[in-house]
Amino acid sequence: MDVMGDMANLFGTGRFAQPSGQEEATDEAQEAADEAAEEVRLRLAVDAGDVEATSVLGAMLLRRGDFDGAESHLRAATAAGDRAAANNLGVLLHQRGYADEAAGWWRIAAVAGSAAAAHALGRHFRERGDEPAAEYWLCQSAEQGHVLGAYALADLLEHRGDDTGAERWMRAAAERGHREAAYRLARTLDRHAGQDRGGQDRGGQDRAGQDRGDDKAAALAADEAEQWYRQAAARGHRRGALHLGTILEKRGELKEAGRWYLTSAKDGEARAACALGFLLRDAGDTESAAVWWLRAAQDGDGNAANALGALHAERGETQTAERWYRAAMDAGDDNGAYNLGLLCAEQGRTTQAEQWYRRAAYAGHREASNALAILLLRAGDETGAEPWFSKAAEAGSVDAAFNLGILHAGRSEERAALRWYERAAAAGHTEAALQVGMARLRAGDEREAERFLRCAAGGGSAEAAYRLATVLDARRPPEPAHELGEPAQEKSECEEWYERAASQGHRRAQVRVGMLAAARGDVVEAARWYREAAEAGSRNGAFNLGLLLAREGSEPEAVVWWRRAADAGHGRAALRLALVCARRGELAEGQRWADLAVSLGPREVGERAARLRDALRQELSA
Repeated sequence: MDVMGDMANLFGTGRFAQPSGQEEATDEAQEAADEAAEEVRLRLAVDAGDVEATSVLGAMLLRRGDFDGAESHLRAATAAGDRAAANNLGVLLHQRGYADEAAGWWRIAAVAGSAAAAHALGRHFRERGDEPAAEYWLCQSAEQGHVLGAYALADLLEHRGDDTGAERWMRAAAERGHREAAYRLARTLDRHAGQDRGGQDRGGQDRAGQDRGDDKAAALAADEAEQWYRQAAARGHRRGALHLGTILEKRGELKEAGRWYLTSAKDGEARAACALGFLLRDAGDTESAAVWWLRAAQDGDGNAANALGALHAERGETQTAERWYRAAMDAGDDNGAYNLGLLCAEQGRTTQAEQWYRRAAYAGHREASNALAILLLRAGDETGAEPWFSKAAEAGSVDAAFNLGILHAGRSEERAALRWYERAAAAGHTEAALQVGMARLRAGDEREAERFLRCAAGGGSAEAAYRLATVLDARRPPEPAHELGEPAQEKSECEEWYERAASQGHRRAQVRVGMLAAARGDVVEAARWYREAAEAGSRNGAFNLGLLLAREGSEPEAVVWWRRAADAGHGRAALRLALVCARRGELAEGQRWADLAVSLGPREVGERAARLRDALRQELSA
């Protein structure tokens, strides 16, 4: 056979007959008329022996589905040396189910230089499991610039584990406009960026420089990935649009993110519809959010079904919420079972809650494991709770690690408790950091205690702020007494921490802030903090407020606060009341308060109160 010429190939973009997709939209009737005229012209040319017209007419009939009419023309053109006709004859035979015969014609066309035929032949061999032959022909196609050949070769190499070769040809296909290649190249670059960011420390003196290099490489890979996602999305790739929206949302570019989510969602991507719903909810438009969540949930998105369930639960529509949680669970989302457990627990349906928690926990849901353990612990089943706490903690639940610390501490297993507290504290758990700080204080390791207490106090723990303040307070050198007319001294760091704890309602901190203010001569500030502590139930606050009021000449009001403190068990307050009563001549009442002061203590107070009580008895018996 003569070497086949470079004649028209209407199906060079793939193995199956497809329209080119590049025709401009025109009036259908006009198109039909134009096609009929073109067919007449081609038939006249075929009758005149025009090989190219024979090939093009065969392709036209193949596209129309007239296989019988197409085959005769394609065979005639192929016999005359037209490689495009040989390729299209292979397409026709493949569609009729004659795969081996189709491969024979593709081989003829491919040997003659048809990139499309080489691609089709490569796909044929891959389907047969002959990867070496597939790679050979796909490589022939790709190297001739055939975009589908490049993509198919990249897919084959990726499957084989040749990441370098796969990326090279995926990039080649993407650069020639293949949208799936652009998307997959972006995913590959995304993985590279994640690996660079998450690489292990390599040690050595140049580690910092290597880490900076990794960060730069990761940033470059992420930037390039975004560009390929953008290209894929612009070409109508719905998952590309989804990922581009995710990148933009993380960067805070919510308007553009929403636009790409909308594009993807309209093309049928359920995850994009779900993400769009969350964007709308965060913007305050819950009604529109519910519309997109509904669309996504109906397409099988479990996350959207959970979001709908939560929305209805917030509205008190528990039956509807339960229905959507079940839909999420049916979609394979373990959060559905967990949320059902939460819903049942809120309604007091403990047995059902436990069942749902177990279902989610057995599926590996760590928060469900923690919730199940808490439920069991509250029911008194500590033995059953501990394994679930452990499972959740090992899966990364910070709360479960903290709860295990509490569990071991309750058994006086201090070392095990500290180990779990430290694990939770390392993950940022405020109360765990407080517990580690307290343990370090008990062990005498003040520096380490301070570090953990600072973490906990910075995380909002009032108790940690107070404990940190006491540590810093103990280090302060004694300050000279404040004298009238001197400017008030600047607040120390420990006082700032006392004030932070006090402002969060910590009663002992409020009393201490009041004492420090009184030491500075700021009576008004001291009274404010003493009063706040006293009204919150602090007996020391009530006693100190009474002292302050008494010094300012308001003894009747001072008595009110001392009485409150004494009733709460404050021995010094009871002694003060006994002294006031003795001064007023209320001997029986004074003796009663003195008796209370003796019983409350401390020792020096009890001794003074006993002497006063004896004196009052003598006075009464005289």
